Amino acid sequence: TGVDRQAELIDPAVKGTFNILRSCSKVPSLKRVVLTSSMASVFLNGRPLTPDVVVDETWLSDPILCEKTKSWYTLSKTLAEEGAWKFAKENGIDLVSINPGFAIGPLLQPTVNLTVEMILNHLNGAQTLSNTVYRFVDVRDIALSHIQAFEIPSASGRYCIVGHVVHISEALNILRQLYPGLSIPEICEDNKPVAQGYQVSKEKAKSLGIDFTPLEESLKDTVESLKEKGFLNF
Repeated sequence: TGVDRQAELIDPAVKGTFNILRSCSKVPSLKRVVLTSSMASVFLNGRPLTPDVVVDETWLSDPILCEKTKSWYTLSKTLAEEGAWKFAKENGIDLVSINPGFAIGPLLQPTVNLTVEMILNHLNGAQTLSNTVYRFVDVRDIALSHIQAFEIPSASGRYCIVGHVVHISEALNILRQLYPGLSIPEICEDNKPVAQGYQVSKEKAKSLGIDFTPLEESLKDTVESLKEKGFLNF
């Protein structure tokens, strides 16, 4: 229910962000705060996502639309970032927001996170593929963007950190070529037209010196990391 989602996702995101910023505001020597937000707080605003559309940092997800579509995770990220900017402005905090897409690449932790789990599921006996377009970005590019946002004096505002916007079938085709022995689904889970891609501007990200990792490299390193940690055996 909406109430459960409020307690599970929205309250921790909003209150957690507020508590950290409130603590930051009490430290006079603190120069800048870099917030890890999400592309979730950028793209859901009712505008159509078609191949000629370029999503950039001026886009803001609409909380009312998030509620209507029951996009609770998106709502939590949207409200958390919105609240962060309001608090930063009112309290004179130099805030920079990093808005990454769907993180892939080598795992640091011993468990599988939600984004890499999607890749794993498609390689672990799935019969069909999801009809979904993903905003992929290498986790190492996300890490670097945080460091650069902290260290470059001119960094300001929000940064969309997305390397590649592709349909899952395109990513699976790359993996099929890299690992021909794997059984990778080719049939879509529904009979609807293939979901269209769109563009995410890299212009501002490049001002941080981000040179996005090739998708092939990120996908290969994801699979090799899953093998190394025992989640894939082949």
